[in-house]
Amino acid sequence: MTLRFNVFGKRMSVSRIGAQWQLFIDSDTGLRARVYDVVIPPELDDGELAKYLDDIYHELSCERYPRVTQVD
Repeated sequence: MTLRFNVFGKRMSVSRIGAQWQLFIDSDTGLRARVYDVVIPPELDDGELAKYLDDIYHELSCERYPRVTQVD
């Protein structure tokens, strides 16, 4: 399962791989780069991911992008 998010203007996706969540930065060309600096607790369900990413990346918030939103 892969979920896509707009993280304060940055396109990111979260994939469930086995029992863990993995975070990626998505490029305009369709490539994805894994983000190793952020560990998403495996017990979070998919409905909690936007809030978690909002908490982690809140310093990127701006007037144009005030919150993390799920896309697709």
